[in-house]
Amino acid sequence: MKRAAAAAAVLIGLAILWFVISGSPPNEGGYLGYVEGDLLYIGPIEGERLGSLLVETGDHVETNALLYEMETPLLDAQRREASDRITQMQAQLENLQAALNRPQQVAVLEAAVERAKAVLLLSQQNFQRQKTLYAQKDIAKSTLDNAQMALSRDEASLEEARRQVDAALLTGRTQEIRGAQAAMQQAHSQLNQLNIRIDRQKVHAPAAGVVQDVFFRRGEMVTAGQPVLSLLPPENRKARFYVPQSELTRVKLGGRVRVACDGCAGHLSARIFYVAGREEYTPPVIFSDEERQKLVFKIEARMEGAARELPLGLPLRVYLEGDAAK
Repeated sequence: MKRAAAAAAVLIGLAILWFVISGSPPNEGGYLGYVEGDLLYIGPIEGERLGSLLVETGDHVETNALLYEMETPLLDAQRREASDRITQMQAQLENLQAALNRPQQVAVLEAAVERAKAVLLLSQQNFQRQKTLYAQKDIAKSTLDNAQMALSRDEASLEEARRQVDAALLTGRTQEIRGAQAAMQQAHSQLNQLNIRIDRQKVHAPAAGVVQDVFFRRGEMVTAGQPVLSLLPPENRKARFYVPQSELTRVKLGGRVRVACDGCAGHLSARIFYVAGREEYTPPVIFSDEERQKLVFKIEARMEGAARELPLGLPLRVYLEGDAAK
């Protein structure tokens, strides 16, 4: 009797050891898991004080809905300075353009050129006449010299009048205007950049979802990139479960699984999108009387349909396609 009892105990021990190593058949109870979610942590691009918070934990928001606004005192001051600079540069540009486009003044200078030409023509004729008279010895040499000096004077006057017209139409003035116009474009670009930076301090929801948590309140300082709140879009909910190595070949990327939980509606499903590349120990959160610590592979499946409404952390049982059919 003792020998029979000892043999039975050995057989029971071997059976328990085999159960621990191999795990329970998956078709009987599925795989234990829980609901997880890929949260969107939404923070400002530039650090500042939180000006207003327009949502609270649990709120449903739509895409592009305004979530919160950061204060922008420094950016507002820089924008006012950039706007004043543009006003000043615009006045300078208009002054340069007015200095170039002065047709009345140019017309006066051109009239002076024509008058100088007429005076020069008279001087030339007088010089030729005096030269002829001097050759005939009808006038003194001093009279011819005076005619020569008058001719030289009138030639210089014509040259001066022409140069004044050229000075009024200098190409250097055009270059100054082009430089002022380029500076204006640069100032407008800087103003546009400031406007963009200020607008980006009004943070909108990148996707529709539920606000999971709020980390800052109005008046608190937030550094650049530090999340003010977390948002969970419905499509980011997933089922995380663990499959032993012996059953890993039954898991296919893109395959559909059935998920079940206490009090949940039937026909909930998810689609596998991730299979771990290496094994790990069963996490404590899925310990149970049936499961023992063993090496498993982590699997994640994206929730579909009504399963996207399941709360985070909810324990699940996950059945592969073959298990669901059975």
